[in-house]
Amino acid sequence: MRARWADTALLVVTEFGRTARVNGTTGTDHGTATAAFLAGGAIRGGRVIADWPGLKPAQLHEGRDLKPTTDLRAVAKGVLADLFGVSAAALGRDVFPQSGTIAPLKGLVI
Repeated sequence: MRARWADTALLVVTEFGRTARVNGTTGTDHGTATAAFLAGGAIRGGRVIADWPGLKPAQLHEGRDLKPTTDLRAVAKGVLADLFGVSAAALGRDVFPQSGTIAPLKGLVI
């Protein structure tokens, strides 16, 4: 890995989450969520990229979950575009079909 570390990007994603509110049995149900972690020598790291939507009832997704603010496809598209030079058109058409309106997230790769 050492020889290729500068060209390496590791993307770990999940769409698993818990509700923002306790349910009737004092637990939480499965809810909407998203998290992405990027690592590797090619990644411009050392930061958190996030928008905080809030936890007030009117700010929750479907009245129960933290509202997603970033489409994971934008993150993956950003890495693929900047690291491998894949065009936004090809990403929206071939890699993530029917996602042409979702732009690659810029500035993830050194």
